Amino acid sequence: MTVVTAFGKALTVTQTPIPGLIVLDLPVHGDSRGWFKENWQREKMTADTIGLPDFAPVQNNISFNDAVGTTRGIHAEPWDKYVSVATGRIFGAWVDLREGDTFGAVFTTELDASKAIFVPRGVGNSYQTLEPDTAYTYLVTDHWSPEATYTFLNLADDTAAIDWPIPLDQVEISAKDKNHPRLGEVVPMPPKKTLITGASGQLGRALRAEFGEHPWIEYATRGDLDLTSPGLGTARRWREYDTIINAAAHTKVDAAETPDGREDAWAANVTAVAALARIATTHGLTLVHISSDYVYDGTKTGPYTETDPVRPLGVYGQTKAAGDALAATVPRHYILRTSWVIGDGNNFVRTMASLAARGIDPRVVDDQIGRLTFTDDLARGIRHLLHTHAPHGTYNLTGTGEPHSWAQIAAQVFALTGHDPARVTGVSTDDYYATTTGPIAPRPRNSTLDTTTLENTGYTPAPADTSLETYVSGLS
Repeated sequence: MTVVTAFGKALTVTQTPIPGLIVLDLPVHGDSRGWFKENWQREKMTADTIGLPDFAPVQNNISFNDAVGTTRGIHAEPWDKYVSVATGRIFGAWVDLREGDTFGAVFTTELDASKAIFVPRGVGNSYQTLEPDTAYTYLVTDHWSPEATYTFLNLADDTAAIDWPIPLDQVEISAKDKNHPRLGEVVPMPPKKTLITGASGQLGRALRAEFGEHPWIEYATRGDLDLTSPGLGTARRWREYDTIINAAAHTKVDAAETPDGREDAWAANVTAVAALARIATTHGLTLVHISSDYVYDGTKTGPYTETDPVRPLGVYGQTKAAGDALAATVPRHYILRTSWVIGDGNNFVRTMASLAARGIDPRVVDDQIGRLTFTDDLARGIRHLLHTHAPHGTYNLTGTGEPHSWAQIAAQVFALTGHDPARVTGVSTDDYYATTTGPIAPRPRNSTLDTTTLENTGYTPAPADTSLETYVSGLS
């Protein structure tokens, strides 16, 4: 029976039991001559009232079917699809074949010219034609590749139990589709990949501990992936990725004041970020960018918020501020401003513990104020923002609690390691560097960052003093 397409419907969406699978009712305008519809209208469909992802399709395909009952197998592909019907009518069936709690969930509906459906990556898609000369159309977010990962499900699987309008023994099905595995034998499609750069650094090692070892998590060092290479845009199949966490950076603040160091700092902190921002924007990825308290001049009384003016004092701070500006151009970005990072590697706390053990009484700066940030806390905060889909933007992420000077922190380390904290002598920044030869980068005197914006997303960093106790107790 031929169904007449309904004219004049409003553009509306219906959520389904499968996360991300969204049905759209499309306005169709027609008269005795025929009909017209906006099959895909980016501005309207990605508006907040509709909420379709801005999925950036790169290819438009049409599958023409002569006969009623033509049935296409359940195929989950590693890209998003936007499915509609140009002519005719179908019965569609979708099965969630992604890893997770909804694996195996089924949704079915009929589509004609007045209805479309957005099918997220990893959801199995199939249909059966209900009218002759049916044209099934779909937009996809990547070009077909033989190297891509596909997941298939048997059309007659008992667990999925799809109630096909026309029995499968009476329809045209390819031999290949008849022989796909049952649900219990299907290997779920893994998530899109996450690339973590700077994997050998302090934060990189903490991110590895936090995110774990999985086929879809890639850890890259400078030797694995040159972020400043002109060929970075084709170094990976970026459509297979969802997130880039850029933990690579030039952090030698004094060296950045030298000609060679300045070149290195701009290459790592600006050129590389520009390339990653371009890739993330082009392919719709989330870019996580690590920033610094050095983007501020340190003259403010009280903690800095994310909206305070950026006024870097030295080259390192200038490169970080420039990197922030580039990262902020990515539609899906998180900029994490942090300070005084401590992790698995050479750092201030380890140095103070070593001096205490060797009987050396240090002079330590007492007019720079801030909070330590431990890399495990920073990694947990990054994971929280990504997994809760927090609003994109800039967040301060440091340890919480009372700010301290470097001299006060040094005294804490001495006390925690069983040594007399009075052995630490506090001195001004000017006095500390008075006899130093070579370039010295200017330091912000106030590096205290306000973490309220982050806490409002549901993540409160640990108190810096508590984390320091834990960290020192783990030093050998």
